Amino acid sequence: MVLRSALLALAVALVALFTPVHAVKFDLIAGGGGEHRDIWNFAPADTLVVITANVVPSTGMRVDLNVVDGSEHGRIYQSKKDLNGEYRAALTTHGDADLGVCFTNLIIGDTQGKNSRTVDLDIDIGAEAADYNAIANQESLSLMEVEMRKLEAVVREIVDELGYLQRREMKMRDTNESTNDRVKWFSIVITIGIVALGGWQLIHLRSFFKRKYLID
Repeated sequence: MVLRSALLALAVALVALFTPVHAVKFDLIAGGGGEHRDIWNFAPADTLVVITANVVPSTGMRVDLNVVDGSEHGRIYQSKKDLNGEYRAALTTHGDADLGVCFTNLIIGDTQGKNSRTVDLDIDIGAEAADYNAIANQESLSLMEVEMRKLEAVVREIVDELGYLQRREMKMRDTNESTNDRVKWFSIVITIGIVALGGWQLIHLRSFFKRKYLID
């Protein structure tokens, strides 16, 4: 029993240690052209992302939300206009890229002296986004089994991220080696060109001086 409790405490501690926090609260100032605020988080490919935004209701201002992909494709995952109260969206990423949650606050009428709206944003990525309560009810899991399931998902994400970083490192290394080879051959060609030009200049000057009878 003591060992079981110790393992449960260790699992909870490890989940808390390795699970990042993506919650943020800020005031979004209104503007004629719209005040922008972008929150970016990296998300691997084929990963579940749950976004929960709570915007304090107000008059004369309209808060719009766009969830965009920071890759070269620039996908728009979600778009919602005039947020009031809580808004929840779930999506699955298409590729390894930064995911941007972008807010815009527009003035559309009488703001009654207010110039901002408070936004409470929570972004759950991967293992954080899974509904473990539903999983526990469906599979009749104990508390320890649920925590171990969370830990397993977090560890899997860490392994996947390390694999992604390793692939990036290999790609950057190949790029560096290719660049070094190009610089090396470019330097060799330049050196050969300079030596050839110097030799040609010596031959040309020697011929010129001979024609002028300055040398034998």
